[in-house]
Amino acid sequence: MSQTPLIAHEKLRVLLDAEQGRFSLFDGEEYIGFLGYVEEDGVLDLQHTIIKEEFSRHGYARALVTIVLERVWALDKRVIPTCSYVAQYLDRFSQYQWLVAGQDDDGAAPQGRHAA
Repeated sequence: MSQTPLIAHEKLRVLLDAEQGRFSLFDGEEYIGFLGYVEEDGVLDLQHTIIKEEFSRHGYARALVTIVLERVWALDKRVIPTCSYVAQYLDRFSQYQWLVAGQDDDGAAPQGRHAA
């Protein structure tokens, strides 16, 4: 199993805008990008990850997806990885695979972790 990815950016914050269906990422006051989703019945269809070009290739997309998946985990929800970046992330960091809708029929978090 892969370790949880480290987030190298110290001042990151993610704001949820449920009305717009997006998690917006900021580094301090600087807007970095967003992860768009549609939610239905406790399942978030993670549709696209968009990072401003000047911030690409600096680990922001990975940080955003990590933070979003940790929130999904804490809220005891599931995801559909429609976004190709999210799908590749889940392949690389297998500890989040159980969050994929249909992957874990009993709905239990892996041992050592529990939903908040």
